[in-house]
Amino acid sequence: MGEKVTEAGRAHVRVAHGGSGATSVGTGLPVLDHLLGLVAAYGSLDLTLQVAPGAADEEVAAAGKALGEELRAALHDDGVRGHGSAALPADEALAHVALEASGRPLLVANVDLSDARVGGLRTDLVSNFLRELAEGAGVTLHVRLIGGDDPQHVLEAIFKGLGVAIAQACRPRGAKG
Repeated sequence: MGEKVTEAGRAHVRVAHGGSGATSVGTGLPVLDHLLGLVAAYGSLDLTLQVAPGAADEEVAAAGKALGEELRAALHDDGVRGHGSAALPADEALAHVALEASGRPLLVANVDLSDARVGGLRTDLVSNFLRELAEGAGVTLHVRLIGGDDPQHVLEAIFKGLGVAIAQACRPRGAKG
């Protein structure tokens, strides 16, 4: 895929599917960089994403929107499945993520970590990231927390599941696995 520049030049992103999970991510928020690394590793994506410095909520929104816009074409291609689903653990946490390239952007989640902070990041900003990703990619995204107490582990389980769901959705129709 090509490189995208979005949010009036705030974010530069490049994604290659079927990669090794290599990343060069700089959002200004180390915990988001880590979570995006999980998406890349579990989704077999080579990901380059750089966001211009700004307020945390602006950086998160720019990262989510840019990644979604870059994934849009691959997710909506006529030759791909266009849907994916995965339940993955991170220690005691277990999350299920399902997405469909529906053209109707929507985030539905039962995860409420609005009072929690992980690595200095308000975790409600993660909901904003996922909402912007769904909008940019034109997908319906469902996130279900099955169990988990530690906010870091919950987020890791969600982003691992997101990576696998993206990889499944981008597979050619009829492909095994």
